[in-house]
Amino acid sequence: MTDTSPVRVAIVGAGGMMRSHLRTMLRRPDTCVAAIAEPDARQVEATAALFVEYGLTPPPVWPDAQRLLDAARGSFDVAFIATPHANHHDETIACLECGLDVLLEKPMVVTAAEAHSLITARDRTGRLLSVAFQGSLSPQIRMAVRMLRGGELGPILNIAATTWQNWGPGTVGTWRQRPALSGGGFLFDTGAHMLNTVSDLAGEDYAEVAAWLHNNGRPVDTTGVVMARLKSGALVTMNGCGETIPSCSSEIYVFCQDGILRTGQWGERLEMQRRGEAGLTPVPVPESSGPWEQFLAVRSGQIANPSPPEVGLRMAKLWDAIRLSASRNGQPVSVG
Repeated sequence: MTDTSPVRVAIVGAGGMMRSHLRTMLRRPDTCVAAIAEPDARQVEATAALFVEYGLTPPPVWPDAQRLLDAARGSFDVAFIATPHANHHDETIACLECGLDVLLEKPMVVTAAEAHSLITARDRTGRLLSVAFQGSLSPQIRMAVRMLRGGELGPILNIAATTWQNWGPGTVGTWRQRPALSGGGFLFDTGAHMLNTVSDLAGEDYAEVAAWLHNNGRPVDTTGVVMARLKSGALVTMNGCGETIPSCSSEIYVFCQDGILRTGQWGERLEMQRRGEAGLTPVPVPESSGPWEQFLAVRSGQIANPSPPEVGLRMAKLWDAIRLSASRNGQPVSVG
């Protein structure tokens, strides 16, 4: 007999990003948000108001994930984590070892060593771990990956990506500009979508990376350029500008021997031009169902995990190399 009980969710981190997810989750009869871990009273108040808006009683709140797990062990099926980046590793380990499947906000972790640790914990506990990167979870990127892996456009020659936002002015005074919590600046926050989606599209490890990061008077980087070579020899460029006019957008081009793909870091579109065609045209794909619905589909066995920690590991290794190269004024470094 199929279990039709709602999935019981422990929310870890109830800031603005989580409230965006909750607007989808609270409408679903198959989802029950059972508890919240959040230390900031202002965030708790704003999130409680959202429950009231949806006609729901706000769930109990604990100040951190460990106390939530200690107090209510066995009361949840999954955890959805959306906290400052530096907290992701320890909170995810705790939830996996408590027997919970985990949906983890981006970026997965801060270093490749932490990524390896999460993969080991995932394997040891046998639980599901999926990273809430909209790009990897989007039908557009999944279609692009199938086309690229299937050889429909020939081998990849170059990938060129750019992302921009008024991030520097917009995040002043927040944890996103505190290196100990954020693990980086614009290129590791909004730009993490670009790093991840490019890595997903490439489908292979990086061999060599050169990078420059500029802080522009802020505590963390807000502009940066990355040049990389994939193990196949294909070349990659990534440009991030977090100090521009009020805006937030991206472009990613994949140049192949027999065609070109154009998309964005969130997978918000997909266009293609094959050899002999006059220009780029849209590629029809199903409408995106969003990170939470995708996670539930993976958990129920309907689809394979489109954003596993292995993709997060590839991005973490890239970020390690970016920081090392930038600390050496752009000296190319091998990716190990």
